[in-house]
Amino acid sequence: MVYKLGTENFEETVEKLKDGLALVLEDFYQLAGKLGKDEEGVFKVEYDDDMDGVEVIVAEAQGIEVANLTDHQEGINKFQDLIPCNKILNLEGLHRPLLAVQLTKLKDGLAMGLAFNHAVLDGTSTWHFMTSWAQLCSGATSISVPPFLERTKARDTRVKLNLSKPSDAPEHAKSETNGDVSASVDPPMRDRVFKFSESAIDQIKSKVNANPPEGSNTPSFSTFQSLSAHVWLAVTRARQLKPEEYTVYTVFADCRKRVDPPMPESYFGNLIQAIFTVTAAGLLLSNPIEFAAGMIQQAIVNHDAKAIDERNKEWESSPKIFEYKDAGVNCVAVGSSPRFKVYDVDFGWGKPEIVRSGLNNRFDGMVYLYPEKNGGRGIDVEISLEANAMERLEKDKEFLMEA
Repeated sequence: MVYKLGTENFEETVEKLKDGLALVLEDFYQLAGKLGKDEEGVFKVEYDDDMDGVEVIVAEAQGIEVANLTDHQEGINKFQDLIPCNKILNLEGLHRPLLAVQLTKLKDGLAMGLAFNHAVLDGTSTWHFMTSWAQLCSGATSISVPPFLERTKARDTRVKLNLSKPSDAPEHAKSETNGDVSASVDPPMRDRVFKFSESAIDQIKSKVNANPPEGSNTPSFSTFQSLSAHVWLAVTRARQLKPEEYTVYTVFADCRKRVDPPMPESYFGNLIQAIFTVTAAGLLLSNPIEFAAGMIQQAIVNHDAKAIDERNKEWESSPKIFEYKDAGVNCVAVGSSPRFKVYDVDFGWGKPEIVRSGLNNRFDGMVYLYPEKNGGRGIDVEISLEANAMERLEKDKEFLMEA
């Protein structure tokens, strides 16, 4: 998160943020702990007054201006040094903080880089925490929505998990193509943000909903489903897959309202599951866009409480640490949500100029969706893709809505 502000009082700003952080951690105290194991080898979060708590790093990058970071083509590449704990895995929370914060003084602003342990919270909980922290820094005496911490209400199980590092951890780099795994150097990746205005979003949604199946009782395709189909088709074209090659669409979905009983929005933890749908590239590209949207919609609709329970039981019977390749072959994997009010996080000096994801959860086909800054219905689409495919995507007029 990058803020525009005068830097003459940078030290005061840092102290204000630290004071607010100490207060908000009284409610979100799990973030001040670390991962631990009980006598049976089951993971838990440990916290006490003797722990180091949240790591706060103060840095300076006087040669960088806010404008350097808001450029949607090149700005994303400058974030690496502004975010802590790059290439750190979740399981390292056994001996590292569950939250690290880096406050970097820019030439004309402040960069807030945050590294959360994903084993402890998901996107919904992340922005609940950030909003609460900002409220306290802005003068509130208490947070407006306390976190719901009774995690066993969602599922009460005890699973021993093997702590071996996944095969695609940074030190075990591998590439996978249609299930064939071979040791190699990962192809160069590029990250890019594509901005879709309200008008472009409306055009995409209108196109997807123009030809509903005859006699269908299926609701119209949502903005998310329409944009997801648009991105899935474009990335598949850019990859130049053979017609018989499979491509997977994956969405990391919030399950708070899907589980039985439903959990409140304030449930603090990681309550997401990956939802998959797969087809052959030739079939995907030879059909109209509503074919892709229909597959996505059906996968999301079918992921109800029963499906979640079955997935949990399957994982609990043979637990493993999630690897990037588990998102699916030739995947387009969508995380974050344009519904997160990321630009409302105001610590007392205005809204952020830009909000972007960090580097740890990036792989070929990973997509993050953010609302546009001005509060409208536009959406910023942040994509990580193999460099040659990205170059083709940048020239795809149909994807860019220039056709």
